[in-house]
Amino acid sequence: MKSKLGGESSPPPLRSYSAKKASNFPTLKFSPPSGTKPYLASIIAQSEAYQRRMDTAEKKEIEAKAPSVPSTTPPPPQPAASPAPPASGGEVDADGEAEERERQARELKSGLHPLKHKFVFWYTRRTPGVRSQTSYEENIKKIIEFSTVEGFWVCYCHLARPSTLPSPTDLHLFKEGIRPLWEDSANCNGGKWIIRFKKVVSGRFWEDLVLALIGDQLDYGENICGAVLSIRFNEDILSVWNRNASDHQAVMALRDSIKRHLKLPPSYVMEYKPHDASLRDNSSYRNTWLRG
Repeated sequence: MKSKLGGESSPPPLRSYSAKKASNFPTLKFSPPSGTKPYLASIIAQSEAYQRRMDTAEKKEIEAKAPSVPSTTPPPPQPAASPAPPASGGEVDADGEAEERERQARELKSGLHPLKHKFVFWYTRRTPGVRSQTSYEENIKKIIEFSTVEGFWVCYCHLARPSTLPSPTDLHLFKEGIRPLWEDSANCNGGKWIIRFKKVVSGRFWEDLVLALIGDQLDYGENICGAVLSIRFNEDILSVWNRNASDHQAVMALRDSIKRHLKLPPSYVMEYKPHDASLRDNSSYRNTWLRG
């Protein structure tokens, strides 16, 4: 991935659809294409189990708030409250987790099937042979975000297939709050696993990877930032980005998990490259450090 890309960005890779279909978006029900991976059914089962737990917790909360017999003994005096300390990193993480739980609860009550994380599709495209000083970040276009199974299929079914995208093009799927940039705070200490595919098969492997990612099926899922499909002239490249390139156990476990979920043939070689190395040589896919 270059730090500088030239040319103006093309429109996002969306399929055309009629106004009639667009008007039906709010009423679409979950109806995945045939052949969908079985672990999406697992997402639905987890969502329903979560709904049952939320209902139980809500009942306990109502019971706890029920009025009790007032006591005649006056309460003891309370000391003056001291100023609250500034929030630490752990507290900020806890707040984020609480917001995620609240989001999932709202979506469950709406009859939807929430994903563990909210995701965003991004798109970059440059004109071949044209160079300018336009930064890579300015060329990244946000396509759509989603947080439920239903929302995913609504947007994914209207995305152009990889085989129809021009070269060079990059399609990114990242967790909300993480930009597909080496310099992003979630990515700067991490790296990526790289797999090269023939163009005739890349679309199938990309779809399998997307389903595994949104279904939280890959090992060390909290260490994963997102995935990228890079359309090139003679090949297509899939990459999975993680947060910590120095955690060797997590890096190797992610490699094994990708191989297992994509059912990669033994002939496919995976390569790993830290983002700081990409920043030094200004290249995403050259001079990789690790092969496996």
